Amino acid sequence: MIRLTVVELRKLSDTRAGLWLLILIGLGTAGTAAIQLGWSPDEELRFADFFAFGLLPPTVLLPVLGILSMTGEWSQRTALTTFALTPARLRVIAAKVAAGVLVSAAATAATLLLSAAANLIGAATGGDGGWHLAGTLIWQGLLTELLFVLMGMGFGALLLSSPLAIVAYFSLPTLWGILAETIRPLRAAGRWLNVGVTSEPLSSPHMTAGQYGHLAVSALAWIALPLLLGGWRMFRKEVS
Repeated sequence: MIRLTVVELRKLSDTRAGLWLLILIGLGTAGTAAIQLGWSPDEELRFADFFAFGLLPPTVLLPVLGILSMTGEWSQRTALTTFALTPARLRVIAAKVAAGVLVSAAATAATLLLSAAANLIGAATGGDGGWHLAGTLIWQGLLTELLFVLMGMGFGALLLSSPLAIVAYFSLPTLWGILAETIRPLRAAGRWLNVGVTSEPLSSPHMTAGQYGHLAVSALAWIALPLLLGGWRMFRKEVS
């Protein structure tokens, strides 16, 4: 499993799309710090603010990398080689998920480091420079990255087509959110199944048990179910 996970990590940057996504994530995180340093009030130049804003680029772009990881065997026509060398497809899928988890953790750690550097620059230029960051916000930030990466992987495994999975990932939750807000009978379900809404409290250090419950239900619908159905489809799909 360690060897397979290392291989899947290497695959994430082997293609031009994957490599440029990783570069854009790094540039985007650095760019958020630059924006805050250039235009935010001095009282907002704090470590916690840099970290919260810096998580935005990986939250948006890392799921696309997860999609490409799941669809790569079929879009790059490497399925025959991969499953010939490792016939146990479950191990390959597990290695892809493990690679996604590790990349999410690395992105969160990199955001922390960039936020610390930006806070030092902000303090030197007259900013607040405060270092207080609630410990819950760190692991909740990591949880945010993990949830959306796994959600992207679920869509990729289910659809096995990079363009289709990317469009579905960005459009279907948004469409559901709009319907849940505009159609009154769906509003109650929307509070439980709108992943965009249920994940918002993760940015607060005082997330309640009820909010965790809402998040768990939406994660089952948008992450666990697509991953299970996608894994079943990958088991069944003919390799050619």
